[in-house]
Amino acid sequence: MYGPVYYSRLASGSMSYLLIACRTLLLGVFLAALAGKVRRRAAYDGFVTSLRALNVLPPRLAGVAAAVVTAAEAAIVVLLIVPVTGPAGFLLAAVLLTTFTSGIAVAVRRGTTAPCACFGVSVTPLGRVHVVRNLLLLAVAGAGLAFADAGGGTEFAGVVLAVAAALVTLVPVLRLDDLTALFSRAPAR
Repeated sequence: MYGPVYYSRLASGSMSYLLIACRTLLLGVFLAALAGKVRRRAAYDGFVTSLRALNVLPPRLAGVAAAVVTAAEAAIVVLLIVPVTGPAGFLLAAVLLTTFTSGIAVAVRRGTTAPCACFGVSVTPLGRVHVVRNLLLLAVAGAGLAFADAGGGTEFAGVVLAVAAALVTLVPVLRLDDLTALFSRAPAR
């Protein structure tokens, strides 16, 4: 009934939708992170302060690190928007997420209670949940890299579903601190 050509096209189209979902999710994450840092001077200064508080690099380098992270996030957004540069965007996202995950893991292991300024000003201390979130985002970047060459036709409805799935996933990623606080509160007596 259906031959190898049919299944090959089906798999190729599915990978295209997965690529669209990965691109949309990471684009949303890094756009929100960038906007959270550059929307006000106080937000950017808070990010620099949070990098100092992490105590994973010399305090005098916090300003430089903040500038590099902000520039990398802007570059990721631009690279992911342009389809031909998508693989470079996924690669840069993977490098930045690896760096973030390593830094957060070191800070958490040391018992640092610095807040997460991932998406702007926050009072929530970094924790294992942030490491897990970044590892999952790293997996998304890896999937984007793996399927970067996924060709095949796409249909409008499939693209809409892929984008919608990514946007639905984006909400808990961006509101992780709120969700963690909601579910970690002790029940009232």
